[in-house]
Amino acid sequence: MVSIFVDGRFMGETSEPEKMAANIRMKRRSGAIPYQINVAYNKHLNEVRILTDSGRVRRPVIIVENGVRKLTKDLMDKLNKGEINWDHLVKTGIIEFLDSEEEENTLIAMHDSDITKEHTHVEIDPSVILGLSASFIPYPEFNRGDRVNYGAKMVGQSIGVFASNLLSRADTKSNFMIYPNKPLVKTNAYDILPYNSHPNGNNVVIAIASFDGFNMEDSIVINAGSLQKGLLWSYMVRSYEAEQKRYLGGQEDVIGIPEAGVRGYAGEDAYKHLSEDGISNPETSLESDQVIIGRISPLRFLGTMDRFVTGLENIRETSLRLRHGDHGIADRIFVTDTTDGTKLIKVLVRDLKIPEIGDKLASRHGQKGVIALIVPPEDMPFTENGIVPDIIFNPHGIPSRMTIGQLLEILGGKVAALTGKYINAPAFSSSSEKELREMLREAGYRNDGMEVMHDGRTGKMYEGKIFMGSAFYQKLDHLVSNKIHARSRGPVTLLTKQPTEGRSKEGGLRLGEMEKDCLIAHGASLALKERFDSDKSTISICSECGLVAMTDKIKNKKICPIDGESKIVDVEMSYAFKLMLDELKSMLIYPKLVVKED
Repeated sequence: MVSIFVDGRFMGETSEPEKMAANIRMKRRSGAIPYQINVAYNKHLNEVRILTDSGRVRRPVIIVENGVRKLTKDLMDKLNKGEINWDHLVKTGIIEFLDSEEEENTLIAMHDSDITKEHTHVEIDPSVILGLSASFIPYPEFNRGDRVNYGAKMVGQSIGVFASNLLSRADTKSNFMIYPNKPLVKTNAYDILPYNSHPNGNNVVIAIASFDGFNMEDSIVINAGSLQKGLLWSYMVRSYEAEQKRYLGGQEDVIGIPEAGVRGYAGEDAYKHLSEDGISNPETSLESDQVIIGRISPLRFLGTMDRFVTGLENIRETSLRLRHGDHGIADRIFVTDTTDGTKLIKVLVRDLKIPEIGDKLASRHGQKGVIALIVPPEDMPFTENGIVPDIIFNPHGIPSRMTIGQLLEILGGKVAALTGKYINAPAFSSSSEKELREMLREAGYRNDGMEVMHDGRTGKMYEGKIFMGSAFYQKLDHLVSNKIHARSRGPVTLLTKQPTEGRSKEGGLRLGEMEKDCLIAHGASLALKERFDSDKSTISICSECGLVAMTDKIKNKKICPIDGESKIVDVEMSYAFKLMLDELKSMLIYPKLVVKED
């Protein structure tokens, strides 16, 4: 007997699992049961699995019966004329959706010419096997599989126009590109999806060459002239919100310019850019830690209501400030009410992000790199026609990654730029290399994409010819201006007395065991003293019992809680060690420190 499971629950047993699965498929195709149901018979597990739950990834395929596909030429003509639609094909059992479980019981042909009597389905188009992001990659079958994965991942990280209503949204953080392009070399996904209203990169002129070693290890040399003309510019918009909360006893926050005398008042200069209502004016330039919305709050109740007194000394300043390390311009201001009826203010701060050294760029083929050098256009290499590349890409990135798709894209981009026609390159049915070479030759160029180039600094011709064309590049969300982070002195945490964590809290960078080894190997062991002293403390220890002594501030003397006024020694240690001693004591473990005089 074979077990039957519906959405993971055991429902019974059957002696004819294959007949049962075939019966469910037949009913689904005839429309007797919903088309969302999938069934799979796993012989090796002795199970029939019926799946109806939401969230499964399912994809459409054309049904094949007795070696003949059910989507005939007549049906295709009717579909093109609009006489029937997609839903009709699904309801009449021409096309069905398979999930990963049912796919195990099928034999799917890639092309019509591959169909045999054994096949159960055929792909609508071979490129349908790719997901949404991967379907944006041109010539994917010429790349190694992992590079297609990386490319698909980075399509999702690219800065573009993420929503057509972005100017009326108030997302916590968003990026959008200012001058995006449609790629010259595209796939079917660009036509099917509304890509024109959601572009995500720029077409760049790319030369594959090394440039004085500045583009080592995947780094990119970029033309300063291209950046000045707006290449890969974007805005980052961050929203800040302040609520005028209400508290017990009728007390509430007040949004406005704080008065002098309230606790935490930052001085007149800190609030001078605010308008009368305590909110930054639109188009106000804001710097790190600057007040965006002025606010004062009552102190939390410390006792019963009758003991609570009002007055300036019982009000504290709780203004909303720009995140540490950020800067920008107040863009849009929304004043509204929350569902509880309290006043809510949102200020959107925009910051122009022009590509700089350290910003991450990537092609659609998983060839990612950071900008390592920005070169004036007059110092960049140039062709005999005077064309200067926007990006110089390192040739060492090609043989190890085997991204031949990128080379074909550069060739195709060059053809598209010369002929003014888009090059179509979807998976498994792209424009051939032979066609591209022929079109290049007809345009009066070398058919291999190579060009004679000259050094912009000396004017001398390079000995080797350089492969040059056009490629689509994306600017990724990993911007150096959002990540650069350093501190000397600053805030420390209350518990460990070590520096706080995180860039927004002015935190320090942790130095671990391996970083210590690097500094020692480098011969900079003195730097360790400074690094490992962040929570240095002097703790009084009783020399008799080895426990931490107490300090009586009033009498100005140190007493051991066990031995009284015994001999007490001051010991320098990390505060984290003292904390560990306290934690051991809380577990009833006696950590005795054996101290002796130097």
